[in-house]
Amino acid sequence: MTTALYPRVIATVTGTSATVTNPDGRSHAVAAAPDQDIRQLIVSRTADAARTAGTPLELITSGDRGVHHFLVYGDGDVEALPATEAEPMPLPTRASERASSQHGEEVGNTAQGREPTGLDSAPEPPARVSFITATPPVSAPATGWLARLGIMRPSPTQVARREWEATVSKHWAGCRSIAVANGKGGVGKTMTTAMIAAVLARYGGGNVLAWDNNDTRGTLGWRTEQGTYDATVRDLLAAADQLLAPDAAISDVSRYVHHQSVDRYDVLRSNPELLATDQRLTQGEFDVLMRVAARYYRLVIFDSGNDESAERWLRMVDHSTQLVIPTLTSPESAESAALLLDALRQRDERSAHLAAHAVVVVTQAEPSAHREMQRIVDGFAGQVRAVVRIPFDPALKAGALRYDALRTPARSAWLHVAAAAVADL
Repeated sequence: MTTALYPRVIATVTGTSATVTNPDGRSHAVAAAPDQDIRQLIVSRTADAARTAGTPLELITSGDRGVHHFLVYGDGDVEALPATEAEPMPLPTRASERASSQHGEEVGNTAQGREPTGLDSAPEPPARVSFITATPPVSAPATGWLARLGIMRPSPTQVARREWEATVSKHWAGCRSIAVANGKGGVGKTMTTAMIAAVLARYGGGNVLAWDNNDTRGTLGWRTEQGTYDATVRDLLAAADQLLAPDAAISDVSRYVHHQSVDRYDVLRSNPELLATDQRLTQGEFDVLMRVAARYYRLVIFDSGNDESAERWLRMVDHSTQLVIPTLTSPESAESAALLLDALRQRDERSAHLAAHAVVVVTQAEPSAHREMQRIVDGFAGQVRAVVRIPFDPALKAGALRYDALRTPARSAWLHVAAAAVADL
């Protein structure tokens, strides 16, 4: 039996009405109006009572949605208490009633010719139930405990977010790869790569690689954290044989990538200080790097370069299972994205499939670019599998790319992008 630390209110809910027992033991009926939720009404009235009493009140509700236990404050704040405390306490029994009950038991025992010695043979216990129960998979993370308990219904936006979170938390058998591509520079490829990687790593538990697949001064390394080693893709290529050896350990790859301490993904850097002639990769070299990446990571996000004729660019497309095309709210970057889709549709069957199932990300470059954004979104609608808008956020324009630095609307939008990107993997 638990001991109440605060005055306790007990509410038994039946449909749209309830019987509420106050701390003084008096009960009264409460009925909800057609436009009210009975549970919200009970919480509101309990908060009013707590404000009048000058102390929080414990509230226990029971009914068709189970038994729930809360601590309600006078300012309207509500705290969920542990489930183990959720059973209503039995009402106290008066001493005279307890004595009468015990006397009745003794008379009954004597009438049957037995003394109440407690030595009677014990009945057979019921079949034992296992203490171990299977844990079912979570279909979607909860939006909030009030919504979970049915006291407040989630909004359509909260429902959608819950579905996105469930999608980006999944794992797949084998490595998957996503190509972030647009032939024009400065359209948000690096930003998109980092944000997708951050969402997938934070929700899915790491083992995500953001790969700067760029011949010409890739900036992914500039906008992300540098790790312990000043390593680039060339260093990883030189160590590929050791990393692919049977006795290689999972931690061996750490000296060649740069871990993001909060966003939890790793970055494989290019060297922005070298000319393109010193950074080109052949098809064979790219394939070796991809074998290493697939061994150590479950997801690879490619930040592509701008040269769509480069061997490493074409091989990236061949290895990718999903295409994401970023564009800003400008006609030039949107046209470049559309031309890339046209070219992929004509390249081969696999590239045409990537184009048809692509996700286009339209980032609002300036706070006032609402009309241009709508025009670009409408232009891509029906051409690809999904088009997602990213609202203007100053944290995306320059400097370090960190998911927590974004405003709430932008974080939610990038969650949507990542969910769309992995929905068909």
